[in-house]
Formats: sequence, C-alpha cells, structure tokens
Amino acid sequence: MSPVERTRPTGRDRLRDSVLAGDLSFLLARANALTLAAANAALAEHGLKARSYSVLALAADDVRPTQRELAEFLRLDPSQVVALIDGLEKRHLVERRADPADRRANVLVATDAGRALFTRAQESARAVELGLLAIVTPQDHERLARLLRLLAFPD
Repeated sequence: MSPVERTRPTGRDRLRDSVLAGDLSFLLARANALTLAAANAALAEHGLKARSYSVLALAADDVRPTQRELAEFLRLDPSQVVALIDGLEKRHLVERRADPADRRANVLVATDAGRALFTRAQESARAVELGLLAIVTPQDHERLARLLRLLAFPD
C-alpha cells in the first residue's frame, strides 16, 4: 500500500468529504432520514410510525384538522392520509366527525385512548429528539428549529 493510500480516508469518512456532503438539500434529506429512522424505532413500542404519530398529534392537539388540511400540512397524498386515519380509527385512537363549518368535510378528533397514547408516544419522540440533538447546544437547537420553521413555512 502506498503512503497516499494509507492516508486516504476510507468508507464513510471518505464520502463525508465529498462534494455532496456540502449540499444543503442532501444534508437536510440525510438528517431527515436519520431522525425518521430513530423516531420510528422509538414509536414502534406504541404501535406508531412518524406519519401516524403526526396525525395523532394533530388530532390530540384539538385543532380539529380536516383530512385535506392534514394532507397539505404533512405534505402527503390524500390517499395516504386516509390510510393513516383508517389505521388509527381501527385502533379507536381517533374519530372522524362532521365539520360544523362544512358538512361535506370531516374533522379528526382524538379519543381519550388516543390522547393517552399520544402522551406516552410524545415522551418517546422527545427523548429521541433530545438524544439526536445532544451534540448541539440548547441555543443551536433553538436556532435550528427557528431556521427549519422558516424553510418549512416560508409564508
């Protein structure tokens, strides 16, 4: 092995120094993939994944979202939202109710069981978030959240 080959980074470190590692879109996608994997692992004990947890969180927050609002907010196809709600509804965690403002639409409401499960799942999700963000200062955590909100909600 030549001296150059011995000093050249290998494996992940070699790729970490690539041009792609400086691309913001890639970094956001990679961070998202890592956090989703960790969140899904933690939420599995509650029978949830990140997407179903998100739907349950919004239902438990008493904002009474419509299925259309959920699809737009979560950036999912409406058919995906229907499947997520159906799964939560079968477990008696959420209910579809007629929207008082528009009888043609349904709003989503958490049941008591759904609220209780959300509380437990939220603790798991927060623990994962704190674990992943342990490498940054609390100030950087707040700054990151602020910057991501700007990107996620530009208007």
